[in-house]
Amino acid sequence: MKQFLGSESQVPYSQARAVILPIPYEATTTYRKGCEEGPDAILDASDQLEAYDEELGWEPCHTVGIYTWDAIADTRRDPDLGAEEMLAATTETVRRLIEDKKFVVALGGEHAITTGVAQAYRDALNEPFTVAQIDAHGDLRSTFEGSEHNHACVMRRVRELGLPTLPVGIRAICREEAELIKAERIPVLWAREIDRDPQWIDKALSLIATPKVFLTIDLDGLDPGFMPGVGTPEPGGLGWHETLRFLRRLCEEFEVIGADVMELAPLGESVVSEFTAAKLIYKLIGYRFYPGAGL
Repeated sequence: MKQFLGSESQVPYSQARAVILPIPYEATTTYRKGCEEGPDAILDASDQLEAYDEELGWEPCHTVGIYTWDAIADTRRDPDLGAEEMLAATTETVRRLIEDKKFVVALGGEHAITTGVAQAYRDALNEPFTVAQIDAHGDLRSTFEGSEHNHACVMRRVRELGLPTLPVGIRAICREEAELIKAERIPVLWAREIDRDPQWIDKALSLIATPKVFLTIDLDGLDPGFMPGVGTPEPGGLGWHETLRFLRRLCEEFEVIGADVMELAPLGESVVSEFTAAKLIYKLIGYRFYPGAGL
């Protein structure tokens, strides 16, 4: 079994505050395939991370405790697995982890998975929360290629759960999505606006009206110059350090209740994308549990 940061950094489940949940599901990707290999690639790359975080000055894995759950909804083993089955398995597993008071970081797999994760949190909590979305695409289509659970529809499904959303880094939408954004007054932090506004993080955080936040990261939201291993790359996107500044502020000013990191599609010999994704996850865990975070 692959483990985040390798076996030497694992703690027993009962002692872990953070749980990594691999979900290698891929069924509806529409350009470059391969995101079902994403969770394993991230876990492999994480073994090369330094435990010490030089920004925070501590070793999150030794203080927080990180446990890696067995993979669920694996389309490499069950290529005929349907979206409804995947979502049910995801919701059931995440709900169990929430009941055990774990901070869940789900690893995809395609972005459609997020509906099941968000459903689990909505079912478990007695108060509203915002879904902050780092992404290149709106993912707000009603259906795409005959499926309402296509990865291009995930945030539409999330909003239908009654959850407010904050899309960040968006730079590709269709007309249907543009009309929905206008009709529902969805606050969008467009990539082109972020690029020229040094105060964009303040603006983004001011748009969150709930004390709790769930974070979904589609890795194509980042600049493909350092995150090329995604299924649908778009020019532009968030840079590494501005992404970290946003995540740290988010964790300092709100209670981040869980997260997912989706759509890594490994690029053969290059390990840049999976290593960057692994480090991003580790930084997020560090920010979430750093003393003074918005817990």
